[in-house]
Amino acid sequence: MTESLYSIRAVAAPMPETDDPTPEQLVAAAIAMRPRLRELQGVHAELGGYSEEIYQAFLCARFYDILKPKRYGGLQYPLRVFFQVALEITRGDPGVGWSYLLSTGHAYQTASYFSERAQDEAFSADPFIAPSRAIPMGTATPVDGGYIVDGTWDYCSGSNFSSHFMPVAPVINADGSRPLLMFIIGRDDYTILDDWGGDRTVGLQASSSNSITVDQVFVPEHMAVPYDFKGHQWDDTGTVGYQLHDDPLYLGRSLVYFYSGLVTTPVGAAWAALDEWEALMQRPTSFPPRVPRTESPEYQLWYGRLLSLVDASTTLLLSAQDIAADASRFWTEGGPEYGIREDARVRGIVLRAAELASEAVMLAIQTAGSSASKGDSKLGKYARDVLMYRTHIGAQFDALYAANGRTAMTGEPPTT
Repeated sequence: MTESLYSIRAVAAPMPETDDPTPEQLVAAAIAMRPRLRELQGVHAELGGYSEEIYQAFLCARFYDILKPKRYGGLQYPLRVFFQVALEITRGDPGVGWSYLLSTGHAYQTASYFSERAQDEAFSADPFIAPSRAIPMGTATPVDGGYIVDGTWDYCSGSNFSSHFMPVAPVINADGSRPLLMFIIGRDDYTILDDWGGDRTVGLQASSSNSITVDQVFVPEHMAVPYDFKGHQWDDTGTVGYQLHDDPLYLGRSLVYFYSGLVTTPVGAAWAALDEWEALMQRPTSFPPRVPRTESPEYQLWYGRLLSLVDASTTLLLSAQDIAADASRFWTEGGPEYGIREDARVRGIVLRAAELASEAVMLAIQTAGSSASKGDSKLGKYARDVLMYRTHIGAQFDALYAANGRTAMTGEPPTT
């Protein structure tokens, strides 16, 4: 089985000696879980999310602490570490990876943009797992000291073991204005609907992307922030999170973060598809002279292309994290701000990773043979998971490239 060229490299700089797991140990733990994740793929698909067994394994390995600030007992590691661990989880099961990414990762936004008081309350949860829904739904009605939030939000990925929910809703003001706010709502104040898993979707059945209902819940004012993360401009002191944690990680640029959370799924699925394709290489070719596929020039060509596509997509995804991290750090050292234009450009690198990974999965299933189309085929599952990803608004590449182009030309925040 081919391993990623990045499997033993989590960060470029050495980490200080502590009792906490190192980035390398976190990645190794995720790799070690791969066989069990694959064994449980059918179970998790039927459940609609990952099992208690895997939740406990993630908890023990401290996967939920990677982006959580040290102030609250977290590891506070770079985004690169988070996405590399998530990539290995996704290689075991893209649905489980999607569930983990799109819930655990919101520690990044919480630590970047919410007030100290809000963080004190939210991060008291151990672990902090918070699905979100960026598409505005429901309503928020202003009342003394906060808001009454009401509504149902669909596709709340990562909901099954959640400690909080972070919906976006329009505020219904008396003057007719409808500003958008993101809220942090505790687990006792929302209901997870049983509408995910099994055959309800073509793929990503294990992503726990259930709908969530909030029924006339009071949310205090300090647990809400304007939903303008994509267009947020730093002031001279950076963000709330940067001031609180003294780490450029929490300057919180969100385009690269958000799209990397989506793109890790097709990249991980491409690795999983490569693993399955390699396992078929000892089969004979279909036509004379019948030789092992490893000896066939055609299969050697396809294998070379697969390796190139998978390696390139991984390199783009992880290198984008380095570019974003360096740009944020440079600002703290007196350099230029890592602005919207730059964030959108790095997002473009991540989007290209998704295109290459999607191409790899399609090449793998098209050249594996008809057995890949059977209902129990893992290759078929990975292709369906990528197809499900491609239905996401964040996977409509032409619209996103057009938005990047407008931002590069005008400096206006992208609307997609």
